[in-house]
Amino acid sequence: MQVEVDPTEDTEWNDILRSHGIIPERPPSPSIAIEEALERAKESAEQHRYSDKSDSELEDLEEDLENDKNESEFIAQYRQKRMAELLEFQQRTASSNFGTVIPVSKPEYQAQVTDASKNSFVFVHLSLSGNTQSKLLAGLFQRAAEIFKEVKFVDIQGSRAIENYPDRNCPTLLVYKDTDVKKQYVTLTLIGGNSMRIDDLERILVDVGAVKESDRRLSSVKKARDRKVAGDSYYDSDEQVKDDDDDLDD
Repeated sequence: MQVEVDPTEDTEWNDILRSHGIIPERPPSPSIAIEEALERAKESAEQHRYSDKSDSELEDLEEDLENDKNESEFIAQYRQKRMAELLEFQQRTASSNFGTVIPVSKPEYQAQVTDASKNSFVFVHLSLSGNTQSKLLAGLFQRAAEIFKEVKFVDIQGSRAIENYPDRNCPTLLVYKDTDVKKQYVTLTLIGGNSMRIDDLERILVDVGAVKESDRRLSSVKKARDRKVAGDSYYDSDEQVKDDDDDLDD
């Protein structure tokens, strides 16, 4: 009689089957991968302490720190690295195309999130069923995924990604790039709370470098462009009124 076996289960029988090469080895736990990535994110924060500076600001800092050779060299190297990363990102986004939120399971996490972040930014929603903020973030994720198709958006229940992950920490938003967590938000408290909008999510996309601040798809850029168009239309109509008045005077 043939007995079906779930090779992902951690049982003594499966260990015996693995030792004889009958079923494959279990993949590494994504829980450990997430925890390690969070720890690496803290360590990398110091290395990326100038990530919020523009190129001109970095140049000014470099000049101000001429006497501090080590810091000045660090800034120069950081600028070069950022330029190289920007070029690489632009080349990748030309061919990437997702367009929707992708649900992932625990066994898929390594491939769908950690490894996938080598090729694109990956935004992860550690969700909680029935949670108000999770529902809000899920909707914003879908909207953003449809607009910024070069960015990968995924969803996995927090307790499935990390065993015993506290419900009070959901939703958690993680941003992966090059296998590391670049940004993390535990609940939406710091990014709008229950009133979080697409603009708040877009600000994170810009802050981490997934989208350029001048990107015409951003709500803020669209609003500024609409205001400019409205302003131009107002002045055009005002000029027309003046022309009409001049004609009447004639």
